[in-house]
Amino acid sequence: MATIDTAVNAIHLLFAGLWAGSVIFVAFGVLPTARDGGFDAGPLTDLIGRFRLGSRIASLVLFLTGGHLAAARYTSETLVGSSRGHLVIGMVLLWLALTGLVEVGSGRLADGLNNRQVRGPARNATPFFQAASVAAIGLLVLGGILL
Repeated sequence: MATIDTAVNAIHLLFAGLWAGSVIFVAFGVLPTARDGGFDAGPLTDLIGRFRLGSRIASLVLFLTGGHLAAARYTSETLVGSSRGHLVIGMVLLWLALTGLVEVGSGRLADGLNNRQVRGPARNATPFFQAASVAAIGLLVLGGILL
């Protein structure tokens, strides 16, 4: 059983790092370039489509692997009655926030790109991606504390 938990933990950490990094890259690499007019709608539409798919997969994988890890390491009493359990609950809340912020931000961006606009949608999506970046960093910090 320990081998399975180790593999699940490795998958969880890999997807967490990739997802957080991609959100931060979109927020501080892609969107500023789009706001400055450095992208055409077509290539940016493809990029955001791939990002959304990857984000959804990462969110699902983290939900499943995190659920497994929480079930293997905590009881309902230790989850709500210990400081480590409170950190896990905090991670779940940040995961929900990150998932929602990325969905709203990428949705606003995609809607504008479908109308062949780039600068306005990038401006509209920026606050959501910046907030998502804060949530992603928070998740990584909490995860590091729990290690």
